[in-house]
Amino acid sequence: MTNYLDFEKPLAEIEGKAEELRALARSSEDKMDVEEEAGALDRKAEGMLKDLYKSLTPWRKCQVARHPERPHCRDYIEALFTEYTPLAGDRNFADDHAVMGGLARLDDKPVMVIGHEKGNDTKSRIERNFGMARPEGYRKAIRLMEMADNFGLPVITLVDTPGAYPGKGAEERGQSEAIARSTEKCLQIGVPLISGVIGEGGSGGAVAFATANRVAMLEHSVYSVISPEGCASILWKDAEKMREAAEALRLTAQDLLKLGVADKVIEEPLGGAHRNAEAAIASVGESIKSLLSELEGKSPEKLIKDRRKKFLDLGNKGLAA
Repeated sequence: MTNYLDFEKPLAEIEGKAEELRALARSSEDKMDVEEEAGALDRKAEGMLKDLYKSLTPWRKCQVARHPERPHCRDYIEALFTEYTPLAGDRNFADDHAVMGGLARLDDKPVMVIGHEKGNDTKSRIERNFGMARPEGYRKAIRLMEMADNFGLPVITLVDTPGAYPGKGAEERGQSEAIARSTEKCLQIGVPLISGVIGEGGSGGAVAFATANRVAMLEHSVYSVISPEGCASILWKDAEKMREAAEALRLTAQDLLKLGVADKVIEEPLGGAHRNAEAAIASVGESIKSLLSELEGKSPEKLIKDRRKKFLDLGNKGLAA
């Protein structure tokens, strides 16, 4: 059963009627020919879907980025990589299930893949803490990046988090320090680092994975310093002003491409990645391979220098925009 977002309710009614007709025909003893009528409804629904998605507002893009059926990190790893060997733990406190990563092959080339995992049902979402990493998650990422650097393996990160977990225990174990060190490690490694924002890129929790040579974003993903609700609560003392906050934050992939934060926007299937996960995952895979090929042959010194320059130049690009 499809999960419809608030702005998709008119679409839900049309698609629901088409399915009701087909279900009625299946259950009827008399052979009912409903395909002509159901097909007309399908065409109307497709037209409405195109209209809805051709000019999504920033807030609606946030809703699409958070869709519960959107493919997550595990889905990408299972579909795009072979010989994936998960590596666990930060060698200090615990293993954080909100962050998954390990050795793998992409087109038979060895890589290190690291990403936030939100989970896809109630049990797994609780286990994964809804993709909100604790300090040990970032320290695990640091350990894996160091390993990749030692063995000369490209690093691919998949970003999908509302932000780092703000709980008391996380703060006691050095959440801010762990995020800062993960960001620092991104800047230090002498191997290609490609980051893909596949859903939400929330605050420092995302920056700690996405300080990369190349940042690619799915068409309806978002990346911002704070959630629209959090921004609205601070600026207007009213979380219900999240639509205005989403506009002001310039958090869409299209805005961030103009600002130089993102290097590539990956087209999604009509209606969002959740409507055709296989096609969305394949598009991300092709983009990662293309971006990796751009960095082939560059020396560690050149990779580090270019990565630092990319982020030092962001302020100037932002002012120019």
